[in-house]
Amino acid sequence: MAFYRFPTILLLLSLAACSKQPTTSPRDALDRILGNPEHEKVVVRNFDPAQIERGRIIFQQNCAGCHGEYAQGTADWRKPLDNGRYPPPPLNGTAHGWHHSTEELKQFILKGGPPGEGRMPGWEGILQDQEIDDVLVWIKSLWPDEIYHGWYTRIENR
Repeated sequence: MAFYRFPTILLLLSLAACSKQPTTSPRDALDRILGNPEHEKVVVRNFDPAQIERGRIIFQQNCAGCHGEYAQGTADWRKPLDNGRYPPPPLNGTAHGWHHSTEELKQFILKGGPPGEGRMPGWEGILQDQEIDDVLVWIKSLWPDEIYHGWYTRIENR
């Protein structure tokens, strides 16, 4: 009779072992697919302080009227206006600007954007490429380290 109990005990032990497997959250799955920034090499920002300052000045002169002096955006930027468009979002790392690559952000500045969502005008022919690059560096300098790191490892450097 002891011979017949062994497979039953083995089955119960294997079921118990399976039930102790850790559950995978959607966040864990995303980190496994895209990489977990907490376990990756630290991303160092090597921004030129002079470029940051140029970007700040250009932003103040051209962008602050809509996005705020410190790129803090407008109140209720997530709520559509009466015309269905959204007000200017923060660009300081507290909104979705970091969801876009540098090239996408540059195109939004040049062409306006994104179509149908906001009312940002295009700056092509008004701002030079270097000025736009300077503004983008200033904006990225405002992002908290964890936002910059996540943006760089998951968006910019894919």
